Amino acid sequence: MRPGNDPVLAVAVRAARTAAAILGDAARDLRRLPSFSKEQGSVVSTADIEAEDAIIATIRAAFPGHAILGEESGHIAGARDRAAIRWLVDPLDGTANFLHGFPYYAVSLALVDGAQVTHAVVLDPVHDDLFTAIAGHGASCNGVAIGVSTCIALDQALVGTAMPQRGSERLGAHLASFNGLAQKCAGVRHAGSCALDLAHVGAGRLDGFWMNDLKAWDIAAGALIVQEAGGRIGDFAGGRNFLKTTEVVAATPGIFNELRAAVLAAQG
Repeated sequence: MRPGNDPVLAVAVRAARTAAAILGDAARDLRRLPSFSKEQGSVVSTADIEAEDAIIATIRAAFPGHAILGEESGHIAGARDRAAIRWLVDPLDGTANFLHGFPYYAVSLALVDGAQVTHAVVLDPVHDDLFTAIAGHGASCNGVAIGVSTCIALDQALVGTAMPQRGSERLGAHLASFNGLAQKCAGVRHAGSCALDLAHVGAGRLDGFWMNDLKAWDIAAGALIVQEAGGRIGDFAGGRNFLKTTEVVAATPGIFNELRAAVLAAQG
């Protein structure tokens, strides 16, 4: 079956676009409010929850037997409480950006069957960029096939990362790796949306990405996009358990090992 005719991907895309419409309405509301008002936080929180509810409703209507794990709602069991097939959902990856009107955030959905991510959608509502991937069938942006960059040297690479939350016990280690990579790469970008950063690695707009404090819903969709676009992804130890370790390195094959080694060396 061609990706364009895949019914699971079609549901995921429909769910993402429904969520994006809710975020779009909220973004317009935010622009009408005074900066840093209490109402702004309420608008963002409500939009986040409503967007996830819309995604869940769309998935449940099509696949009532699938389990769903969402950032806002936590685990929602399907018809089978221990369903091996589950969705990992982040309705708004880049909440701080969204709140401040910084145009870099995404809706992220991934379907996981056992240990395998099979379908992925990352939607950038601001630029209307729809990144999709199906295991074994490649990755695309707006229906056009994408591939990772051909960069082969870390000193020529543009690399993305994301900062752990304030107060995180991993913040110190991340700052050490940021300082180390900033001296080794052509540039380091901290834009604020892990899912979108990973999608840009898949599209060759970034050459790599690393982060040490993530949840499975932050990584899953972008990870499949990177893989299907010809990139490599793993945890800091070089394994494939990044959905559980919360550590991830993703890159074009030409710099993957060098980037992973540099992250480890910087963290000591």
